[in-house]
Amino acid sequence: QVQLVESGGGLVQAGGSLRLSCAASRNIFNAMGWYRQNSGRQRELVADMSFGGSVRYADSAKGRFTISRDFAKNTVFLQMNSLKPEDTAVYYCNAKYQGSDLWGQGTQVTVSS
Repeated sequence: QVQLVESGGGLVQAGGSLRLSCAASRNIFNAMGWYRQNSGRQRELVADMSFGGSVRYADSAKGRFTISRDFAKNTVFLQMNSLKPEDTAVYYCNAKYQGSDLWGQGTQVTVSS
């Protein structure tokens, strides 16, 4: 069983930065990324990166967030700058593994105005 362990969430003022980390317990030879969800809303893609290094960003994340991976350590990062109150959500790590979606436990990000 593959586990995804997230860290790095917290409370930050608007304009601040946070860095999320997610470590997988096994090699992920596929995409890894980050989604977020607010209560009452669907989970949405923030950013992901394929094993080949191709990246996708939500329009809301472009220019402010940067995704990266340490393939040797099976870890994916999300550097979030210029945070806004509307970025407040639970952020979930995601990995595509053997045809399935794996999810982390979620980490809360709260941006105060």
